[in-house]
Amino acid sequence: QVQLVESGGGLVQAGGSLRLSCAASGRTFSSYAMGWFRQAPGKEREFVAAISWSGGTTYYADSVKGRFTISRDNAKNTVYLQMNSLKPEDMAVYYCAASILSIAITPGEYDYWGQGTQVTVSS
Repeated sequence: QVQLVESGGGLVQAGGSLRLSCAASGRTFSSYAMGWFRQAPGKEREFVAAISWSGGTTYYADSVKGRFTISRDNAKNTVYLQMNSLKPEDMAVYYCAASILSIAITPGEYDYWGQGTQVTVSS
């Protein structure tokens, strides 16, 4: 079992930055690929970014490529999402997730989920 707790969400003006963190506890964190997803009101949960267990491979949604960076610190059991140049369309609840696969980009490939953290972007 893996428990995930997100933090770092909040209110930011368009063009600003936020850094989300996801702290993991339970089974060996470094054995899991990690991902970030987001869900806006009335919309389906969508993929944002993913990172392999070693951190050597990353994937991004086209909508965030060049603005967001996913990283992980296996010594701290934490995955991060640095979000720059935020836009109003980035506003959503952001979830981190853990997968036993080497890397994953669809929600169904993830085994554990956090409760989410709200990101609000004002225009």
